[in-house]
Amino acid sequence: MANQSINSHPVRDLVTVVLGVGLLLILAFPFIWVVLISFRPESEIFTRTFQLITTFTLDNYAMLLEGSPFPTYLRNSLVVCTVATIVAVVISMVTAYGFSRNRRFRGRQTLLIMVIATQLFPFVILITPLYATFFSLGMINNPLALVISYIAVNLPFCIYMLLGYLDTIPRDLDDAARIDGATTLQIIFRVILPVAWPGIVTVAVYAFVSAWDEFLFALTLMTSDENKTVPVGLAGFFGEYTTQWNLVMAASVVSTLPTLIIFMFLQRKLVSDLSAGAVKT
Repeated sequence: MANQSINSHPVRDLVTVVLGVGLLLILAFPFIWVVLISFRPESEIFTRTFQLITTFTLDNYAMLLEGSPFPTYLRNSLVVCTVATIVAVVISMVTAYGFSRNRRFRGRQTLLIMVIATQLFPFVILITPLYATFFSLGMINNPLALVISYIAVNLPFCIYMLLGYLDTIPRDLDDAARIDGATTLQIIFRVILPVAWPGIVTVAVYAFVSAWDEFLFALTLMTSDENKTVPVGLAGFFGEYTTQWNLVMAASVVSTLPTLIIFMFLQRKLVSDLSAGAVKT
């Protein structure tokens, strides 16, 4: 009877699989097409006939990595995004712990509402005040200004996500550590952090991807070519009268690799941890 119930709807299961694979191909086709074109010679990028496979070449990648400033853009993005992610995760961890373990302090609800409210308006309105502030401090074209901007933008959501996750961790761990003489910071980083590691990974991935894909702040605050990040550098391949499509395609593939690698290794953990963090606070 169990076997019959499992195999009672083979047609429906087959249709579901076919539709799922078809939808996946439709969603993945633009990226697959960019990858295929990135290996074509420049003369064969635009053809009148649809061809998946043409002449294979690595010249586009060689030109991108050796004959353009794109490696500098890649390095800048990796440094800025990594630093911003680490700092944002540390600050959000401490802040979320305070909100989670101190529910009775006056103003807690107001502060939480303020944290959430910052996500309700578009971040484009921050460009002018941030530019004016960093200009007065002499930090325009300084990667530190970009790091501070990314931390400020990502902190509210990171705090809220970690708060939901920390609320699921029993307070008995805190009490046991305090009995042993641990301080608050020791409890956070030696006791709670190992338990909350899956949630921290989720928050870190979100912060890194958000900073990696950001364009407007980087365009406004970084004025010199040696300090540009990947999104701004990629946009530089689109000229007023001509576009270097071979470099655009190769750069698009290379710029996607860091986030793609992250999701390939952490996709299962991300799904489970996002569900764990979406609890009532």
